[in-house]
Amino acid sequence: MNKVHVKTGDTVVILSGKDKGKQGKVLQVAPKEGKVIVEGLNVARKHVKPRNAQQQGGIVDAEAAMYASKVMAVCPKCGKPTRVAHKFLEDGTKVRVCKNAGCGEEF
Repeated sequence: MNKVHVKTGDTVVILSGKDKGKQGKVLQVAPKEGKVIVEGLNVARKHVKPRNAQQQGGIVDAEAAMYASKVMAVCPKCGKPTRVAHKFLEDGTKVRVCKNAGCGEEF
């Protein structure tokens, strides 16, 4: 099983591509493919065919999947992009930690 450094619901910043520098929330994570879908970013046009008589077809804008290596998690406390470190608490639970200098916030 492959690991991805972000989880659903995280705020991330895009590192490369047409949406470089923009922030958004992770809607979906696909660890097997190593991809994520970010809300409102990497939007692609999709041609949709009507499936029945009531449904309307046409061109729809939808978020496309992008490689997880192109995004970086944003710390909720300091608001800066950060690499994710892991730390074990006293009770044995594993938490993610901000690696920015002077922050160290758990998220």
